[in-house]
Amino acid sequence: MSRIGKKAVPVPAGVTATIDGQQVSVKGPKGELKQVLNEFVLVKMQADGVKVDPKDQTKLSRSSWGLSRTLVANMVTGVTTGYSKTLEINGVGYRAALAGKVLQLNLGYSHDVNYPVPDGIEIKVPKPTEIVISGIDKQRVGQVAAEIREYRGPEPYKGKGVKYAGEKIFRKEGKKK
Repeated sequence: MSRIGKKAVPVPAGVTATIDGQQVSVKGPKGELKQVLNEFVLVKMQADGVKVDPKDQTKLSRSSWGLSRTLVANMVTGVTTGYSKTLEINGVGYRAALAGKVLQLNLGYSHDVNYPVPDGIEIKVPKPTEIVISGIDKQRVGQVAAEIREYRGPEPYKGKGVKYAGEKIFRKEGKKK
């Protein structure tokens, strides 16, 4: 039995959750999110929040149970507080700047990398070596952070590149004579 799936997702004050078949819509102070859950789970509204149950006791239903409950919980958290990820840039001459809806990255290539900011995502550059990505959808925030990191991931010898804040880079020793 799923320990996560057993708990109902509490819906705080100021947030409305509606269920239409397998589609769950959550509306809050930061915006609105919709998610279609797979057909192996049953979703219903109860007094203590949104309850997710497996349709039957097959392995597929039980494995989708906890995931579906977590997706609903992430939507509720997203419309109330939101999500953010911070990226750090290390390297001589490596920097970032925001020009309108385009993030300009100077990452040691012969050209600047221009990343268009997607809708629903907010990017801030408080320092030239720091990028803060925020939004209400946890998956999209993580995806944008991963795409920006992919342009120049951290390398193991000097640690140059784009990394998540707090990420530990495994460092290697250089060549010996």
